[in-house]
Amino acid sequence: MSDSPMAQPSSFVWTRRVFLTLLTGFVLVPVYVMISSSLKPLADVTGKFRWLPSGLTVRPYIDIWSTVPLARYFVNSLIVAGAATACSVVIAVFSAYAVSRYEFRGKRVFTVTVLSTQMFPGILFLLPLFLLYVNIGNATGIALFGSRGGLILTYLTFSLPFSIWMLIGYFDSVPRELDEAALVDGCGPLGALFRVVVPAAIPGIVAVAVYAFMTAWGEVLFASVMTNDTTRTLAVGLQGYSTLNDVYWNQIMAASLVVSVPVVAGFLLLQRYLVAGLTAGAVK
Repeated sequence: MSDSPMAQPSSFVWTRRVFLTLLTGFVLVPVYVMISSSLKPLADVTGKFRWLPSGLTVRPYIDIWSTVPLARYFVNSLIVAGAATACSVVIAVFSAYAVSRYEFRGKRVFTVTVLSTQMFPGILFLLPLFLLYVNIGNATGIALFGSRGGLILTYLTFSLPFSIWMLIGYFDSVPRELDEAALVDGCGPLGALFRVVVPAAIPGIVAVAVYAFMTAWGEVLFASVMTNDTTRTLAVGLQGYSTLNDVYWNQIMAASLVVSVPVVAGFLLLQRYLVAGLTAGAVK
C-alpha cells in the first residue's frame, strides 16, 4: 500500500478555489473602494460610483492634516495605545508568572474571575468608570476624566484580563526545569523570570502586546466619552471630517488608510510571533 496521501477529489479542489476566490474578493473589494475613493476629488466620490476613477489626485492626503488636527489625534493615540500596551505587558507578565509558578490561596478564584470579566460587554463599565473618575477628580484633584491617563486606565480594564489569561497558558508550557536550573545557578525568582522564562515566552508576550495595542488603537466608545478636544484620539477624531454642511468622504478614506498603517505594519512584522503566541497560550 502506498504511503502517499489520497488525492483530493476534483470537485473538492474546485469548490475550495471558488470559495477562496470569493472570500478574497469579499476582502479586497472594500479595500480597493477605500483606496480609489481616497484618490478622487470630492465631487467624484459623492457622485455616481465608478470602478475606474476618471481622475486621480493626492490632494485628500494633504488636506486631511488641516481639515482636522489629525497630527494631534495621532500623537494622542500613540501615547495612549503605547502606554496601555506597556502597562498590560508588564502587569500581565508578573501576574501570569505568579499564577503559573506558585500555589496560593484563592488562585483558582483569581483565574476564574479574570477570565469571567471577558463575558461582560464593555458598555456596562462606561457609566461606573465615568462616575468613578469624576468623583476621584472632585475628591483628590487628579484629573482622570478627559485625560490620557484616565483613558489608559480604562483600556487596561479590557486588555489585562485576556493578557493575563493567555500568558498563564503560555508560561505553563515553559518547563519548570528551566526555572530550577536558573535557581541552582544563583538566580532569584525575578532573575529566573527575566533571564529564562521571558526569553522563552517571547511569542506569547508579543501576542499580548499586539492584542493590547489593537484594542486601544481602534476603540471608539470610551474614547468618545472619556476625552476632550485636547486628548481626543484618532478613532473619535475621524468624525471631524463630517460637518453640518458636507462630508469629506475622500478625506475620510485617506485618513482611515493613514491611521491604519501602524497597526497593519506591526501585524505584518510580528505575525509569526502572534500566531505562535495565540496557539501556545490558548491550549495548556
